[in-house]
Amino acid sequence: MDKVIEVSGLKKAYGSVQAVNGLDFYTERGKLFAFLGPNGAGKSTTIDILCTLLRPDAGEVLLDGHRLGKADDAIRASIGVVFQDHVLDPLLTVEENIRVRGGLYPTLRGKLADAVKRAALAADVTDFLRRPYGKLSGGQKRRADIARALVHTPRVLFLDEPTTGLDPQTRRSVWESIRTLQRETGLTVFLTTHYMEEAAEADYVVVIDNGMIAARGTPTALKEEYASDQLRLTPSDPAGLMAALVEMGVATVRMTDVVAVKLGSTLEALPVLDRVRGFVSGFEVLNGTMDDAFIGITGREIRQ
Repeated sequence: MDKVIEVSGLKKAYGSVQAVNGLDFYTERGKLFAFLGPNGAGKSTTIDILCTLLRPDAGEVLLDGHRLGKADDAIRASIGVVFQDHVLDPLLTVEENIRVRGGLYPTLRGKLADAVKRAALAADVTDFLRRPYGKLSGGQKRRADIARALVHTPRVLFLDEPTTGLDPQTRRSVWESIRTLQRETGLTVFLTTHYMEEAAEADYVVVIDNGMIAARGTPTALKEEYASDQLRLTPSDPAGLMAALVEMGVATVRMTDVVAVKLGSTLEALPVLDRVRGFVSGFEVLNGTMDDAFIGITGREIRQ
């Protein structure tokens, strides 16, 4: 197993508030790692520490073999960061913004033009490379942000809620660029997001709450443990349906025009359907989602 990020015993307090309280986790090289938690859970503090923007009170971090606090310049050379807010100069073109960023890296001296071209191709911004950043659409700005983060060819790309505020089609386009980049370069992506459908595509997920790890695992494992499948029944005979379900002893939730039955697995729908088939006009089996798992882990929605 090739670990590109290793975190152990990480702590950070602000006065009496323990923002991060003993985190231990690792990220495998080349994977998409989702780092989730409600607002105020400690995500931003953790990311600021990993990106060398904030000193921890305790704990150790190894990033691409470099130890935090001893080789911070090497860590900065190994990472790219796409912040939640747009940070590029609106008056400069996309190309000029990327050049300015690339000029900060001594390793790119004499190779900056090639680095800008490579980053532009990777983030799919060549069509609007010479347009002012301030004139771009939200999706174009986000791809330009990614190009800026890639100009020095980082090993790890931090994405802090990269698609917040974008429409579904634009979000899909941005993610296509990220996934293509991963396949072609082996880039590790460290993601925070409020969109659980994005987290569901991750290779591994860590959920933190109150500065501590609340759950970890693959999306499939987390959904199996913390989310429930559901059978939704459309009644043709509501009274008969409810009587049959009560007789079976299954837990139900009445909605506007359907009755929902909680399932341990999708196969548990079969005996229920066999018993109530004379009382329903239709049914739907829904798998548990990452939204359900997140609420099951933290007891609250991610936007709270």
